[in-house]
Amino acid sequence: MPTKVLKRLLPAALIIAMIASSATSALAQTPVKIGIGFGIGFLPTFILRDMNLIEKHAKAAGLDVKTEYQRISGSSAMQDAVLSGSVDLGTYGVAAMLFAWDKARNTPQQIFGIAGVNSSPLILVTNKPEVKKISDLAPTDKIAMPALVSPQMYALQMVSEKIFGPGQEDKLKPQVVALPHPESLNAMLSGGTEVKAYFAPPPFAQIALESGKAHAITSTEEAFGGRSSFLIVGATKRYLDANPKMIEVVVKALTEASDLIRNEPDKAAELYLKAEPSKLFDQAKVAALLKANPDDFGVAVYGVKQTADFMARQKLIKTVPANFKDVFIGPVQQTASN
Repeated sequence: MPTKVLKRLLPAALIIAMIASSATSALAQTPVKIGIGFGIGFLPTFILRDMNLIEKHAKAAGLDVKTEYQRISGSSAMQDAVLSGSVDLGTYGVAAMLFAWDKARNTPQQIFGIAGVNSSPLILVTNKPEVKKISDLAPTDKIAMPALVSPQMYALQMVSEKIFGPGQEDKLKPQVVALPHPESLNAMLSGGTEVKAYFAPPPFAQIALESGKAHAITSTEEAFGGRSSFLIVGATKRYLDANPKMIEVVVKALTEASDLIRNEPDKAAELYLKAEPSKLFDQAKVAALLKANPDDFGVAVYGVKQTADFMARQKLIKTVPANFKDVFIGPVQQTASN
């Protein structure tokens, strides 16, 4: 190529290279948006945020990743955020994830699970001493939970099906009221409202039980006959196809966070109270709770098939997964339970 022509082309080539470099840099800095909620069940996600664990494991995988965390209340709202793209990764309940996995099947909007986060039992507590089981609740007794579509609602329906019989899963649904956890707890403990029961996650369940004003009448363990996932991380097929390396990054980051909770409960308690300051729980109490339940945090998932089977019986989903491996992808399949 003639020297004069080469000289004319070099500046243009340089400009193109600079534009490409700038675009790559901008893409690398596009934040991964992660939806998280409220309560100690979300503690691994608080640790991800405070210790930059996504960034750490992404860097080890050769990715330049920044993160943004959004607090969202309730599985329904979290689901909407994931589907709309407001967040890339959402932390919420199995049932909501299964609904989108089925409804958007074979489309870019289909949601898949990446990993478990928490499997703490949820406990239905009441302030009525005479109530020993859910069938003892009066029709006027209100049952509080964070949302009408929540892990608590599905658990209540599953227990109702067991207690009242097939076709009676919604028997108590008219009595359910949606209230944030602090309001649910205060309403029930005050004794002066129609709220007589509250389906509570930790640490709200422990606060209620330790108050001496409430006792347990059922739990997710009764609904599932054992351990079940309270929270998982999910994302759309569109996001996962575009970012395949993020699957293993998320699993490794959550594993490190869960190991910290198990091995350093005092530090984990400190990080929890940093995220959610409490007048009811000090660091020692939170650490004691974590020490008493060392297996509640981890990437393994539980109860997915049972949840799906129940949802199919209620005609909430059409496609029933053969097992959790139809719904969860990536490394979690090597460690998950059912």
